[in-house]
Amino acid sequence: MMADGRRVALITGASYGVGAASALALARDGFDLVLTATKAGNLDTTLQDVRALYDTGTGGKALGLALDLCDQASIDAVIARSVEGFGRIDVLVNNAGTNLRRLALETSRAEWVAMMDANLTGTFFLTQAVGRHLVQRQSPGRIVTISSSHALVGAAERSAYGVAKAGLIQMTRMLAIEWAPHGITVNAVAPGRMITASPSRAGSGSDDAYMAAMLKRIPLGRFATAEEVGGTVAFLAGPSAATITGQTIVIDGGLTAA
Repeated sequence: MMADGRRVALITGASYGVGAASALALARDGFDLVLTATKAGNLDTTLQDVRALYDTGTGGKALGLALDLCDQASIDAVIARSVEGFGRIDVLVNNAGTNLRRLALETSRAEWVAMMDANLTGTFFLTQAVGRHLVQRQSPGRIVTISSSHALVGAAERSAYGVAKAGLIQMTRMLAIEWAPHGITVNAVAPGRMITASPSRAGSGSDDAYMAAMLKRIPLGRFATAEEVGGTVAFLAGPSAATITGQTIVIDGGLTAA
């Protein structure tokens, strides 16, 4: 089944937060969507919101799939289902990942490996699979990866997470150069602290002292929203960003500029 000329975006980690906001932003821009999460049932709310948006104007189709980024067979199955359902993939939004708040001296090897697998290794191999699809179709495409301000500045208790997210920024630069001859742009977005429903932020988000200290460090005096990050994702997937590649857009209220 072809997408009748509509572009198709695959979004990971789409059950809440930045992933869900990106889904809504791209739906408004006329994309058909493949939404993924570790469990397909976690996507029910996002799928309902997207389909309600389609019903009120843009039209479109959305598919929800389970994806385990640590399992190559799961990655391959999602690519196959996406192509079977829509005939193509034009945009990949790498949003899925997990956080770890742990002192470097207390980080275990198992925790380190889990951080790399979930945040960096799995993302690379999903991106590779979408890149291969685009090259084989001889079709231009867009890759947008969610990194973090922790990839750009030092912070206590974030070493494994920060290293993994920094790897995503370097992956962005490398693939932007390698895939430019194929018309594929590759960019990243690095949010600072946000207020989202992410389970990985639940602990620190309920720590009033921690949140107050974070807010004092932000020149604009407020946290970013998931909708602002999702809007940036949609911009990078859209026509105005056609010659932007290899870049990281930081959304942190000026934190890393101070």
